[in-house]
Amino acid sequence: MRGLFTSITKIRRQVFAEIARFSYERDMSAFDFSPLYETPYVIIPGEVPQYRESVFKERAIIKERVRMGMGLPRRPADEHRPYTDGMRDAANPDYLIQEPLVSVIPFACEACPTNRFEVTKHCRKCLAHPCSIVCPVKAITIGKTQAVIDQDKCIKCGRCVSACPYQSIIQFGRPCAEACGADAIDSDDLGRAVINQDKCVACGLCMVSCPFAAISDKSEIFQVITAIRQGRKVFAEIAPSFTGQFGPLATPGKVVSGLKKLGFADVIEVGLGADISSLHEAEYFLKHVPEKQPYLGTSCCPSWEEFAVSIVPDQAGCIASSHTPMVATAKRVKDQHPDAFVVFIGPCIAKKREAMEPVVHPFVDYVLTFEELMGMFSARNVELSDLEDVPVKTMASADGRSYAAAGGVAHAITQAARNIRSDAKIPVLKADNLRDCKKMLLLAKAGKADGHLLEGMACPGGCIGGPGTLTPLKRADSAVQAFASESAFEHAQDNPNTTD
Repeated sequence: MRGLFTSITKIRRQVFAEIARFSYERDMSAFDFSPLYETPYVIIPGEVPQYRESVFKERAIIKERVRMGMGLPRRPADEHRPYTDGMRDAANPDYLIQEPLVSVIPFACEACPTNRFEVTKHCRKCLAHPCSIVCPVKAITIGKTQAVIDQDKCIKCGRCVSACPYQSIIQFGRPCAEACGADAIDSDDLGRAVINQDKCVACGLCMVSCPFAAISDKSEIFQVITAIRQGRKVFAEIAPSFTGQFGPLATPGKVVSGLKKLGFADVIEVGLGADISSLHEAEYFLKHVPEKQPYLGTSCCPSWEEFAVSIVPDQAGCIASSHTPMVATAKRVKDQHPDAFVVFIGPCIAKKREAMEPVVHPFVDYVLTFEELMGMFSARNVELSDLEDVPVKTMASADGRSYAAAGGVAHAITQAARNIRSDAKIPVLKADNLRDCKKMLLLAKAGKADGHLLEGMACPGGCIGGPGTLTPLKRADSAVQAFASESAFEHAQDNPNTTD
């Protein structure tokens, strides 16, 4: 559903915009959260439900989305807690969001079937009825008008699907579970989805795949705006996938103008950190692969990195230990501006979890997605197309900016390796979803990827397909490649900013 403006998109943006509006307009000398009592009624006006069977249920869900949007945990459904519980603590810009980062709002979940085979109306009740013949447990009978599957007997083998000459039998499952390559979606005792936090790698694909908007992540909009309003020097480091995310008229220069209009002190390209990472991982590869370790997995995607370690824990050392470009860029900002607060703005939810790590948080104070940033623009009535198209200071090479698309990381690292050693030949394996990442890792574990560089991405298409994006993949990819071509530097070694 990414790239489509659905009712879910509308609700999420309204929630983020209302939180941002409150954050910008509230009295900083008081802890009055009463304006937020109006938010569910602003988003869901009137007495007639818009999306569900009850307007009261719709507003209850909005309340939990607001709480999570302020970085707070959702409230238990079986006990009373005030809507504003914890908001005073969250009003501190030093407030840290806590796990779980992504969770299901139980009463928003419609308890979708987990894995089910159904006969559609295309069934012709044919004479051969091969579906019933191939079924090993006799779960299929021929009814008055069509074949019927006994769900209590069905073992989900799928033989009936292959046998039907009319393709009238379909298999479908819970969308969030189908999207989760880490198999982290379980069910509670009422059949509703619940996230197994021990398996979850915070990729966020379950969230963007749920057609009922039952899954949400925590946001730091409230804390970012509070820090800005307190006069702190807040820097925005923006991921290379930002270009094209805010409409065809929102050039990179206009986005920079918009960020400064929101109160950010300066804007830095995360592509700088990508170049630093490319140089580091290229040198590491040439020194260690395959003499000291069989292969090297990239470190650009925190979900992939966490997932890889869980799949092949005995080969965890083969996954690059350096953090993502977000961290390398933030370290550079903090070196030059020790009093700065750094906000990473990108397509990724997993970066929020990475920023929560004790070794990372001293450098990355907050993480926002493009979708959350859009809420801030909306709250301040910032129309990017009307702003000045300021020159964007080039901080990254074309290769660094291309990190955003699948294949870009491996290309940048191999190019950096060839610039270090001209005869370097580095074979590459890559995957841009966790199910394919698992296959790639198992091949590597079996010794079939020795000497290779492994690029793993949790999101289809790479970062441009992340859960916090706003634009269809094809359009986003074109925008990223166009932005990359505008860089004055082609490769990481050409970028003088990496040595500052």
